[in-house]
Amino acid sequence: MPDDNPTPDEVWALLTRVVMYSRDPWRRAAVERTGLPFSRIRVLRRLRAAPLTVTELAHAAAIDAPAATVAVNDLEEQGYVVREVDPTNRRKKLVSITTAGRAVLAKALATPDPAPDSVNALPADDLRALRDILSRIEH
Repeated sequence: MPDDNPTPDEVWALLTRVVMYSRDPWRRAAVERTGLPFSRIRVLRRLRAAPLTVTELAHAAAIDAPAATVAVNDLEEQGYVVREVDPTNRRKKLVSITTAGRAVLAKALATPDPAPDSVNALPADDLRALRDILSRIEH
């Protein structure tokens, strides 16, 4: 029986497990739909807002710098990103997403992501309560 006074960390751990473990079908479908490994989709998502250096990109995508370099090289060969000299510091290069990169990312993000069976099985009252709680904590 669960503790009647769970800590925020316990609840957070449960919430992230539920979400992360249920996303595998969506990830596989996005990979199939775009032909890109999911790691490349994740890199493109991080570049959506603004250009980043490879080091910044590695940090944002939670990968090491060599893996980020490999990903950028691959995406650049496919025309999904470009490297350009940083106008504020000519020693650095910024990686930017291209129009083609935005298109393939949009294709990945448009991949249907239906709720898992465990969520579909919840009664309407539970769904409303869960939605309301998550809406309150959404950033």
